[in-house]
Amino acid sequence: MAQAFWRVYPRWVWIVVVLALVSLDQITKVFFASIIPLGGLIEVTSWFNFVHVLNTGAAFSILADAGGWQRWFFISISVLVVLPITVLCLLRKIDPAERWIGAGVVAGGSGNLIDRVQTGAVIDFLDLHWKALHWPAFNLADVFVVCAMLVWVGLSFSISKRQSAGLRKGGL
Repeated sequence: MAQAFWRVYPRWVWIVVVLALVSLDQITKVFFASIIPLGGLIEVTSWFNFVHVLNTGAAFSILADAGGWQRWFFISISVLVVLPITVLCLLRKIDPAERWIGAGVVAGGSGNLIDRVQTGAVIDFLDLHWKALHWPAFNLADVFVVCAMLVWVGLSFSISKRQSAGLRKGGL
């Protein structure tokens, strides 16, 4: 019986998914940067805007005003995260869930890495807010990383719960 392509070649599918996510991230950044002037916004709802901002820092603009050295620091950190996770996902036999979590982290990290290398800053275009309180602007690469980490935390809790239940029932 023929197996699904994604089961026979999970590493190739992983590469295609990562490339598709990075492409989607880059296309959306280029699109919004081209239709919204830097610092501008398009109001979508009373709680959501499209914006065009550049973040030279990390999450929540940490180190954004550090004087420029942070660009190379964040590029280095990105490489130190993306490369080992890529190697683990492609060369090691790992749980499929872990491989897909890795895809989200690699795609998001790579998308923002491309921005930092090209422009020295990450292009952000999603703005959630409530009245005058704005969550820091973000992009799809950030969404990929955050979703991957939420799934990882959720899986960690479920595995921990199952292991605790097994110990209570007399397991090792």
